[in-house]
Amino acid sequence: MQRREFLRLLALAAAAGASLRAGQSAAQAADELYAAPRFGNVSLLHYTDCHAQLLPTYFREPNVNIGVAAAAGKPPHLVGEALLRNFGVAAGSRGAYAFTHLDFEHAALRYGRVGGFAHLATLVKRLRAERPRALLLDGGDTWQGSAVSLWTKGADMIGAQKLLGVDLMTAHWEFTYGAERVKRAVEEELGSIEFLAQNVKTADFEDPVFKPYSLRTINGVPLAIVGQAFPYTPIANPRHMVPDWTFGIQEVQLQKLLDEVRATGAQLVVLLSHNGMDVDLKLAGRVRGIDLILGGHTHDGIPAPVIVRNAGGTTLVTNSGSNGKFLALVDLDVRGGKLSDFRYRLMPVFSELLPADATMSAYIEASRAPHAARLGEKLALTEGLLFRRGNFNGSFDQMILDALIEAKGAQIAFSPGFRWGTSILPGQAITLENVMDQTAITYPWSTLTEMRGEQIKAILEDVCDNLFNPDPYLQQGGDMVRVGGMSYTCDPNAKIGARISEMRFEGKPIEAHKTYKVAGWAPVAEGASGEPIWDVVVRYLRERKTVPQKKLNLPRLIGVDANPGVA
Repeated sequence: MQRREFLRLLALAAAAGASLRAGQSAAQAADELYAAPRFGNVSLLHYTDCHAQLLPTYFREPNVNIGVAAAAGKPPHLVGEALLRNFGVAAGSRGAYAFTHLDFEHAALRYGRVGGFAHLATLVKRLRAERPRALLLDGGDTWQGSAVSLWTKGADMIGAQKLLGVDLMTAHWEFTYGAERVKRAVEEELGSIEFLAQNVKTADFEDPVFKPYSLRTINGVPLAIVGQAFPYTPIANPRHMVPDWTFGIQEVQLQKLLDEVRATGAQLVVLLSHNGMDVDLKLAGRVRGIDLILGGHTHDGIPAPVIVRNAGGTTLVTNSGSNGKFLALVDLDVRGGKLSDFRYRLMPVFSELLPADATMSAYIEASRAPHAARLGEKLALTEGLLFRRGNFNGSFDQMILDALIEAKGAQIAFSPGFRWGTSILPGQAITLENVMDQTAITYPWSTLTEMRGEQIKAILEDVCDNLFNPDPYLQQGGDMVRVGGMSYTCDPNAKIGARISEMRFEGKPIEAHKTYKVAGWAPVAEGASGEPIWDVVVRYLRERKTVPQKKLNLPRLIGVDANPGVA
């Protein structure tokens, strides 16, 4: 670390304060945060979208998460101070650091890294010691998102899941390793972990590919856990990786299944979902028989459940964030054959408050050992915060765009609106592992394509509609494609075809029939090839040694001045 950056970090740390609270030890802070008196007769633990992050990380929450139509101004589309007000979270607190982007650099220095499976394991064991029959549910996106997971095809994460004590899981990015890999993992490697996905069928005869649900009895209460894999997998990811399977929301099929498990005597029904929260909220209002949806995919850390009314009563809808940053605890009281009350806590996993579990630490060290030297290569120093999360761009995405334009000799660059990827504080070294945390996918190829202006607009309109369609069933999660080299205006509340306007390149309007060189990566077409994106970014960083603070290329937004999804 350069001396001036080191001194800057010291100054920020001094401004933030030396401890979490004057006179409070780490043990006292941990007791305050993680003390959870027992309640009811059924307890569930849930995490989701950890994206293969076994070590503690920094992760900045978005300052832009716009909701449109009926979702405007409602969870999960609240950011910053609007989120704090809505859920009663104190500004400057540990909760504010966990749930928002506010004062992130100072808060990160004060409260430290989050997540890490060794620290998560300690919290799981603590809660299970108080609740011996508690089930641990994994919402998916577990086997993808890191270099080691990519290189081992998820095997490192499967070992960690088993050691953590996961009981049930569903999936999304797991499918990008291909159908054969997933089937082999389910049949031969998961052990006692049940892989649930009621909405995955064979394309020919619509036979179930995986177990649709699991029946359990806890403290005399019969319950059902139903699995819902990401419904848009063949659209959002390469279809050729799962050529013989269909996905979809499968609302009618789901209702039949819910009626079926209720008929078996299930007094409590839980949907373990990877739909995304907006989809879950709509689904909860249209089907009956679900008591609780433990959701994932959109990475929304929501401090309290949303209660949705439907023809059968009410459904609690939750989402447990990402990157191993949170563990949800749901205590449910089932009386007279139905859910009568509940207690919910979404607990941030602060690595400085939770000691690392020795067994999990040893496993993580052993799984990383063959790759440690390669992962730790320092490529450059960052002078500004590098992050990804946000509807339109992040500083790490901006760096990828800059690298693509330079490497490909492009005029414009596109980068996918992925929501996974860790954050790096100013003054820290950017390592190969950091680059892989942003790029570790099985179709990483960088491309250069000649596109007409009208094609560029069509792409932007299509992705924007995926993000801002007023019907949640026509959204696929993720954020807007990141754009480099050109400017544009976006109206999230408009209809498709009218959301994108004022596209300019070098200050001049982009012409519909003029051709432009456009770089990108992560093509979903079968047979695509090219240089892996991580090689492009690594070369860019090695040549620079120091990366100045990135100015984000953001669209001009209209129609959202009063939207609490914009900080």
